[in-house]
This record gives sequence, structure tokens and C-alpha cells, in this order.
Amino acid sequence: MAQRPRRERPPRRARLTGVPLLPAAVVEREEGRRAAREELSERIYGQAEPSLLELIRQRLQEWFDELLDVVGSAVPGGWWTLAPLLVVLALVLVALVVYLRPARRARRRGAAVDTGSPMTAADHRAAAEGHAEQGDYAAAIRERLRAVSRELEDSAVITPRPGRTATELAAETAEVLPQLREQLYAGADTFNDSAYGQRIATAEDYRVLADLDERVGRARPADAAAASAVPSGGAL
Repeated sequence: MAQRPRRERPPRRARLTGVPLLPAAVVEREEGRRAAREELSERIYGQAEPSLLELIRQRLQEWFDELLDVVGSAVPGGWWTLAPLLVVLALVLVALVVYLRPARRARRRGAAVDTGSPMTAADHRAAAEGHAEQGDYAAAIRERLRAVSRELEDSAVITPRPGRTATELAAETAEVLPQLREQLYAGADTFNDSAYGQRIATAEDYRVLADLDERVGRARPADAAAASAVPSGGAL
């Protein structure tokens, strides 16, 4: 019996493993996203991001802008009224800083008069005249008030004290020589203004100190003058 020719079966299809096959477009899209993430994670993109300080600055700027908008809308007249008020407030703050600075407080207390040198009142007087002849009136004023201070100490009107300021000198002397109160404080103010550079010393300023020096030399303490006016022994 003749055998029939064997028919070749077509090859079996590969069995499915349960994993769905993705379309080619989906695969390409996923690969593109992954590549983009890798590229964006590189350092050059990290450097382009704002820093923490930059973020804080931006937030503060936004907050300040919002505050100005709120204040400007709340004030009657808006910025036409608020702007002059801010200018006045700034000027007041500047004036307070200038007024309260250490140099200003020191000037109000007064500059120290005596330098602790062994010079006599006559020595200081001669030095003052020499500076005045050379046109250095600031130095002449300093030396002339030192002559006044030494004269008062030598005549026991005030007690010697290192570091005494011009204002303190005027206050202490005015208690003993009240008739010279106005001249004493005028001399102290002239000395302080010259010492701290508040104004340029002039010949008229030096004359204020020279006149004070001459008046101090002729003055007598109030207690001594009152005592001399009472007759001794109760004579009639």
C-alpha cells in the first residue's frame, strides 16, 4: 500500500508569556521621558535653579510690594499722601541718629580742659597769645581756658581735678563766682565747639576766652566779698 506524502505543519507560534507587547510608539515615548529626566538631572540644570537666598529675596520683595499696595490703598490720597510722610519719617530718623551719636553726647558733656601738664597759668596764657598771633585760634582758645582753669585752682576757687570738662568747670566756678556765670558758660561753649570742630575758631572767639580770663583774675568769691562788707568788731 503506497504511503501518502506527509504534509508539513506550519511552525507553532511562540507561546505568550503573559506579558503584553507594547506598541512601538509607547516604547519610544517612555525612552524619551527617561532620557529627558537623565538630562535634566545633570549639574548644569541644577545650577540654573534659584538658590535659597534668591528664593528668600524674591519672597521678601513680593511681601514688600504687597505691603506697599495695601498701605497705599488704605491711606487717603494713596501715594500722594504716603510718600511725603515717608520722607518726613526718614528725616526724623536721620536727625535722631545724628543727635544720639557718641560724639554728640560727648560734646554735650564738654571736652576735657586740663591735659595734666605742669604749666602754670602764665605759661598757658603765653602759649595762647603765641597761637593767636599765628592765627591758630583753636589752639589759642584751648590754652586760654587752661589758663583760666589753672588760675582758679591756684586761687582755691575750685579744687584740682583731672579730666574736668569745660562745662563742669563753668558749673563749679559759677557756684563760687555767680557774677561770672554767663561769661563762664559762654567760654565753655566756645571751647567745646572749637574742640569738636562744630565751627571754625575766630579771633572773636578767642576774645571771649581772653575776656573771661581777665574777669576771673579780678573776681573775688562771693563769700569773701560778703565777709569783707561786714564791719569787724561790730563798730558803728
